[in-house]
Amino acid sequence: MACQPRLADQALFAGATLTKQLLNKGDDLGPVADLPLEQHHRIVIAFVGMGFEAKIAAGPGVLVVCRNSRRDLANVIAGAVRQGYRGVISFGVAGGLAANLRTGDWVVASAVLDAHVPHATDAVWSSSLVATIPGATYAPILGVDAPVAEPAMKRQLHMTTGACAVDMESHRVVRLAAAHGLAFAAVRVIIDPAERTIPPAALLGMRSDGSANAWAVLRDLAARPSQFLSLVRIAVDSFAARAELLRVRRLLGPHFRLADGT
Repeated sequence: MACQPRLADQALFAGATLTKQLLNKGDDLGPVADLPLEQHHRIVIAFVGMGFEAKIAAGPGVLVVCRNSRRDLANVIAGAVRQGYRGVISFGVAGGLAANLRTGDWVVASAVLDAHVPHATDAVWSSSLVATIPGATYAPILGVDAPVAEPAMKRQLHMTTGACAVDMESHRVVRLAAAHGLAFAAVRVIIDPAERTIPPAALLGMRSDGSANAWAVLRDLAARPSQFLSLVRIAVDSFAARAELLRVRRLLGPHFRLADGT
């Protein structure tokens, strides 16, 4: 369940760099770890991007797969199907594209757009997720391979695709789920709203393999200290998004509500 850190939808790494203790504090999941254990059979594959998302997603009947396993993802999915897993959920943080979404708001995907091609999510499972998360938006999510850092680009993507949020994981698994006949859902909490500009230091903090480069952030921050307040804002948003992930994970229960409707 080890995950390489990545720029969690354009924001989280910088926040983690400045507030490492803040993000790591409370890794004991409390009530999440104490979820009912009456059903241990294999149910759901949870696809996440970062280590802290993996810890939150974990639970009875859940196989957590991290983004840095993408090269072996097809084999992982195929093996899980043979073991009896019935669904895949993309779980974690996302960037906002719709102007009305704020940090901490939830989006349950009605579809995932992969290169502007829509892949529908499981309607019954998604309806159960929407019913469980008060105030969740039911709308398309766009999958991308690179961070979207500028508000102008976010607005353009929203206008051209209709997606309300963007992440770097969902599109990687939706096609594999369909190919193996698995139910698929995506549920994401907004970490950086549409009007947020991600400062250069945050972007420089990502290596090509997706791992974090703290020294690059610090060097760029020293060269351009005007970024400091933006990075602090990202840290605050990161903490809020993480708290929401914990809260909603408890609401969703052992199998992310898959067993409720399928």
